[in-house]
Amino acid sequence: RKIFILTNGSTIQEFILLGFGTGRQKRFLLLIFFTFLYMLTLAENITIITMVFLDAHLAQLPMYTLLSNFSWLEMCYVSTTVPRMLADLSSPHGTISFLECFFQFYIFFSLGCTECFFLSTMALDRYLAICHPLRYPQIMSPKTCYCLVAVCWVVGFLWYLVPAILISKLSFCSSNIIDHFLCDPGPILSLACPPLGNAPLFSQICLNGLIIGNVSFVVLSYGTVIITLMKSSRQSSRTKAFSTISFHLMVVTLFYGSVAGMYLAPGGESQSEVTKAVTLFYTAITPFLNPLIYCLRNDQVKEALHRLLRRKMKLRLLGNIEIE
Repeated sequence: RKIFILTNGSTIQEFILLGFGTGRQKRFLLLIFFTFLYMLTLAENITIITMVFLDAHLAQLPMYTLLSNFSWLEMCYVSTTVPRMLADLSSPHGTISFLECFFQFYIFFSLGCTECFFLSTMALDRYLAICHPLRYPQIMSPKTCYCLVAVCWVVGFLWYLVPAILISKLSFCSSNIIDHFLCDPGPILSLACPPLGNAPLFSQICLNGLIIGNVSFVVLSYGTVIITLMKSSRQSSRTKAFSTISFHLMVVTLFYGSVAGMYLAPGGESQSEVTKAVTLFYTAITPFLNPLIYCLRNDQVKEALHRLLRRKMKLRLLGNIEIE
C-alpha cells in the first residue's frame, strides 16, 4: 500500500483508510461475518416497516409509526458505513476521495444525530402513554406524530452542519492516512494543519449538547415513567409496562453508552483499535440488535406478524383453489 507524504499545507485529493489492518484470512472472515450481519439487519428492519405498513392496527399506533421510521433510519445509518467497510475488506486498497470522505462523514453524523432525537421522541411517547393515558390520544395524534418525525429528521441533519463545513475547509499536512475504517472527525482533525480555528470547539460543543441534552431528556422521561409505574396498583399492567420500558432502556443504554464512551470520555479517540471496536459496535452491532430488542420481542409485533402470515396463507390457498 503506497503512502503519500504531503507537503505542509497542501491540498489532498484522497485519503487512505487503514481499516482493521489484519491478515488476509482474518479480513475474509470479517467480510463474511459483517456481510451476513448487514443482510440480517436490513431484513429485520424491512420486516418491521412492512408489518407496520400492512397491519391496520399497528399503523394507527403512534409508537409503531415512530418505530417504522426508526427502522428506516437504522437502514440508512448502517448503509452509510458498512457497505464501504465491506468493499475495503474485499480489496487491498482502502482509498476514498476527499469529497466522498466528507460526504460519508456528514451523512453518518447527521443520521446519528437523528437517531438521538428519535430515541428522545420515543421516550416522550412512552411518558405520555403511561403518565397521561387519558390525554395521550389527543396529545399524540397522527398529525403530531408525523410532525415529530419530521422535526427529528430536519434537526438531525442541521445539528452538525456547521462543524462539518468548518472541518471540510481545513488544510491537511504530513499524511493522508486515516487509521480507521470510516471518516470520523477525530482522525480527520488529527491530520489537519494548524491552526484548526473553531472547528474542534464547535464540534465538541455540538456533540456535548446533543448527547448530554438527549440523555438527560431520556433519563427524565423514563425516570418519571418508572415512578408512575411504581405507584400503580394494577400489577398486570405494571409488569407489562416495565417489560416494554426495560427493552427501550436497553436500546438507549447500548447506543448512548458506546457513543458517550467514544466522544465524551477523555482520550476516547486516542487508542485506534479501541476506537474502531467501539465505532463498529454502534455502527453495525446496535442497528442489528435494536429491532430484536424494540420490536421482535414485542407481543403486538408478534401478533401482527402472525396476522400477516395467516393472510398470506389464505391468499395462497385461494389462489390454488382458483387454479384448480
